[in-house]
Amino acid sequence: MSTQAPDILRLFGTNLRRIRKERGFSQRELSARCNVDNADISRMENGEINVTLRTLSQLADALEVAVLELLADRKT
Repeated sequence: MSTQAPDILRLFGTNLRRIRKERGFSQRELSARCNVDNADISRMENGEINVTLRTLSQLADALEVAVLELLADRKT
């Protein structure tokens, strides 16, 4: 019985996009709130780049969620 772990970058990107939209922020607004380049927000949401712990913390603070919320697998 083999189960594959979700791709963490895609999972993070999906959560980031969902939470950002729930908060009513555009990518540009989130970018300004956490001092992260707008293009990087897009690449994060698409699972194309990894983030540092500092950036992860800045995003969580800007979205007013716990860091774990950005990494949680909602299917389990």
